[in-house]
Amino acid sequence: METLLPKLGVDDWVEDPPNPLWLEIGFGGGEHIAHQAALHPEVSIIGCDPYVNGFAELLKNIDKNNIGNIRIFTDDARLLVEKLPDACLARVYILYPDPWPKMRHNKRRLVSKHTLDMLSRVLKRDGLLRLATDHADYATWMLERLLAHKDFSWTAKNPEDWLTPWPEWISTRYEQKALAGRPTYLEFTKA
Repeated sequence: METLLPKLGVDDWVEDPPNPLWLEIGFGGGEHIAHQAALHPEVSIIGCDPYVNGFAELLKNIDKNNIGNIRIFTDDARLLVEKLPDACLARVYILYPDPWPKMRHNKRRLVSKHTLDMLSRVLKRDGLLRLATDHADYATWMLERLLAHKDFSWTAKNPEDWLTPWPEWISTRYEQKALAGRPTYLEFTKA
């Protein structure tokens, strides 16, 4: 944390974004982002997660596997998205965000009109927004907000499209712990 984390800040990528650039919001233990970075060395990926245990695990993975195309933002992703230039992201992942299941806490959910507006601004035309949850109510919540948003189009053609992980998916330890119900995999493109 003392030697590697300071080298993996996002400031230069915010000022001059590499192309292509992906974003993963809430990367947990970092398995998915590390897997994607290894599969796509030509892609630069920013991972956002404020939890020390999560970015400590990702740092170990980066160091052990000599991964050079990941940067880490250790705060709320919305703070980063506010700073990013328009149309700089080709892909965004939001995987198993906290569902805030109590009705009085729903306003804390990451997937909201405000966040979708922010992501719409920074996603390129035809950029992908991929979301996963095992919480049925949150899946419905996500779909309602995304289907109502003028800038996003659902790519699903049949039910299997949203019940099957995307190509290159890796199931993570966090996903296995989180799975309480049947997972839902949503993919939208930016219009």
